[in-house]
Amino acid sequence: MNDWKQRLGMVYSTNPNYEYQTEECDEQATLPASEQNLRIWLDRKQRGGKTVTLVKGFVGTESDLADLGRMLKNKCGVGGSAKDGEIIIQGDHRDRVVELLTAAGYRCKKAGN
Repeated sequence: MNDWKQRLGMVYSTNPNYEYQTEECDEQATLPASEQNLRIWLDRKQRGGKTVTLVKGFVGTESDLADLGRMLKNKCGVGGSAKDGEIIIQGDHRDRVVELLTAAGYRCKKAGN
């Protein structure tokens, strides 16, 4: 196994029996859509004046977050990304995102502006 990226900050050990222990963080299991409590935000800060729609509050794996983000981006016809537990959709699509998430069985609410 080539795990050199996980050991980048490690100092060399002279102990011949030393085995480096990597910290493996378990991803949280994805909650069913009906138990998710998502918030839809409109954000303009630190984006060069561009407006984006943020979906926050997703509880689950990164792959499920990416799938949900891909579905929203395709249905809205815009770009964006899904990382760090939030989905970013380019433009002001709050109403459309709330409609899509509600149709998919998620509990969601517009929050802030």
